[in-house]
Amino acid sequence: MIPKIILGKGARATRRLISYLYGLGSANEHTDPHLVASWNGFAPDPGRSPHRNPKDVENQLATQLDQPVKMLGDKAPATTLWHCPVRAAPEDPILTDTQWADIARRIVAAASLAPEGDEEACRWVAVRHADDRIHIAATLVRQDGRRPRRDHDIRAVQREARKIEIDFGLRRLKPGDGTAAKRPTSKEHFEAKRQGRETTSREILRTRVRRAVAAASSETEFFALLEATGMNVRPKTGPSGDTLGYSVALPGDLNKHGEPVWFSGSTLAGDLSLPKIRHRLTATSPEHAAARAADPWHQATAATERIPHHLTHGGAETAQGQIVALGAALDLLPLTAPSQARRELERAAAVFERATRSRIAADLGSTRALRNSIQTILLTPTATGDGAALAMLLDAVLIAVSFARHWHHTHQHAQQEAAAHQALVHLQTAYAQVAVPLLDTLARRVPGPQTTHRYARHLQEAAPKHADRILNDPAWDALAAVLAEAETAGHNPATLLEQALGRRTLDDARNPARALAWRIHRLGQRHTPSSRAQAAMARSTVRRSTAPIPPPTGSTPTAARSSSHSRRR
Repeated sequence: MIPKIILGKGARATRRLISYLYGLGSANEHTDPHLVASWNGFAPDPGRSPHRNPKDVENQLATQLDQPVKMLGDKAPATTLWHCPVRAAPEDPILTDTQWADIARRIVAAASLAPEGDEEACRWVAVRHADDRIHIAATLVRQDGRRPRRDHDIRAVQREARKIEIDFGLRRLKPGDGTAAKRPTSKEHFEAKRQGRETTSREILRTRVRRAVAAASSETEFFALLEATGMNVRPKTGPSGDTLGYSVALPGDLNKHGEPVWFSGSTLAGDLSLPKIRHRLTATSPEHAAARAADPWHQATAATERIPHHLTHGGAETAQGQIVALGAALDLLPLTAPSQARRELERAAAVFERATRSRIAADLGSTRALRNSIQTILLTPTATGDGAALAMLLDAVLIAVSFARHWHHTHQHAQQEAAAHQALVHLQTAYAQVAVPLLDTLARRVPGPQTTHRYARHLQEAAPKHADRILNDPAWDALAAVLAEAETAGHNPATLLEQALGRRTLDDARNPARALAWRIHRLGQRHTPSSRAQAAMARSTVRRSTAPIPPPTGSTPTAARSSSHSRRR
């Protein structure tokens, strides 16, 4: 259940609101508007007065609501109207008028506008004009002439909404911290549906602006990217000519006057205001020191693999910065992904967006490597090759998002934790769409039994804790194939296993064989050892090959190989 408080000013604020609530709505979405509750139980109802002109009844209702305000004359407060739409979730049952009336009374009591039993409280009404919502309108002068003590009414109403969800068996929302982006309004949803779109203009613009922020390395580039996406962009300038802010609009999205519907960056999300964007661009600007050329996919994967360490050993500000950078990477990944995985990656980025903001300030100083490598990938999308690079990165992203979820849980960020959990579901689907075909192809190149047994021994020596699980995993064939390819290229497979295991423990890996396969695939693409190193490696391999090969616990290498072949069949 989602309550939202809106305050109104002006002599006709109450009359305008009553007219809207009993009208057709901005998009003809209002049906059967009528009162479900009021301060005295018998307020005039324009929706249930068939023998009177509805406009006259609307005037009468507004006048009665405003009476305590008018009695103060010039001493009346500037803000006189308290408006709170309350909406149920789409999957909630349709509530009766009696149930909505009970909800309205609890909301105005929680806001300290009309505590139960207080006969001198503020005047209020609850109007229902749809199955899934009511609107509560109250005037902000009590009937005894005093003003209500509505300190922290937003938090109080939200707390009561969580209790109402339990009492009425409604969808239970997570408590928030005030950092969530503004949700699309019912009008925006209706307009999107009318135009044949699944998502609202607000959501489309938010996604495009986030991508522009993630891809830009300067403010000039940010605005250029905004225009390149096809949006209308309107900078806000001060008297000095300096740019103070910006607004964006979708082409063709017009209001009733035929004008574009503009959204400022801060109304799309708190971290999309121009000052916040400037801070991020400054904190993550590329370092000017010359760096050796490297595969940006490998750099992005390595940076992503370091995120769990930052989340578990770094300060709260550093951890929050890493999550912001992870969200920016997710914003751009759909642009580099194959078509079959793009939709799930877009959904993952959209829901993880909520996990990137909290009350903890983000320290972005340690996020340059991930940000810059993802930007490089965006500039060279053809470098994805057979998709293995994306699969490697997604494997690291899955672990990083899991750690982000746990970090938010420990900090009691309920909404952010839930967002990370939802993102994981979409990321797992996208990973399967990208990686499973690649792993199957690798498994078909599995080396012969003798070579596979040798790799099994190396694995048992390097990772005895995980060896049995890996050797009996369907991904073992792919791992053996990757080791064979690396060995053919001149690498020592035992050394590669030790290096891959040294990068990060497998304790938190959902699939150790898969994780090792991608790590070794990446290590195997590095420069091969020198001729002297290769000769030393060959001598080491000869010495090791004379030692007996211990079988995995509970099976023999031959049995494991036979079982592996049967799994592929």
